[in-house]
Amino acid sequence: MTALVTGAARGIGREYARQLGAMGYSLILVDKDRTVLDVAVGIEASGTPARAIVYDLACKDAADAIHEDVVSHGEKLDVLVNNAGEFSFCDITRATEETVERLITLHDITLTKMNRLFAQDMTSRGGGHILNMSSYSIWMPYPGVALYSASKAYVKSFSVAFSKEVRENGVFVTAVCPAGVATDLYGLSPRFQALGLKLGFLITPEACARRALRALFRHRRCIVPDWWNRIWIPILTHLPNWAENIIRRKTLRFQK
Repeated sequence: MTALVTGAARGIGREYARQLGAMGYSLILVDKDRTVLDVAVGIEASGTPARAIVYDLACKDAADAIHEDVVSHGEKLDVLVNNAGEFSFCDITRATEETVERLITLHDITLTKMNRLFAQDMTSRGGGHILNMSSYSIWMPYPGVALYSASKAYVKSFSVAFSKEVRENGVFVTAVCPAGVATDLYGLSPRFQALGLKLGFLITPEACARRALRALFRHRRCIVPDWWNRIWIPILTHLPNWAENIIRRKTLRFQK
């Protein structure tokens, strides 16, 4: 059995790799950060076959390049985890063109093509599993995260519809919409990550990955990892304008 995980150098991606390895999967780890090579070496030292591909998934040819690499090695994926992502907190008119293109390419174009290419392969072999990382922010289309939340909303919408297209072929697709996770994605210092975990605002990468994989193998189409975050969704989606204005005034200085 073989699993490919993108964004595997750290955080949730590294946890996906570790947990899939513990389940008996051989691993292909993809990340633009060369430290993914060290992650692969560490996993191999524990007895799990693993190799790393250093590639920037925000390039438009990324999905084709990764697929070609896998095929050329004679590998056949049973599990694909599209975890790679970047965060942007900035008004669209203030964001650079590079930022806009990178996030849309990484979150939407590369992910869609990865799903298409590897689902075709899985279908020809009788089935497989694909996990796509969306975000809790899809229910929080607030100023400053228009680009990020919209790109992640696409992931959720695409995954749910795509799962219905390929399910009859034995391919199961799950979208995961985590709220706060204690990683470096948001630029939080280790101190604030520890505080968030203590107060319950954040969950660990280990918990996020464990719940996501459980949902994947139970063939859930979409999950929010924690029940207490689910109860806030109706409130967040109907937040009045005056409350959004307060949020904007309080957070504008953090945009970058």
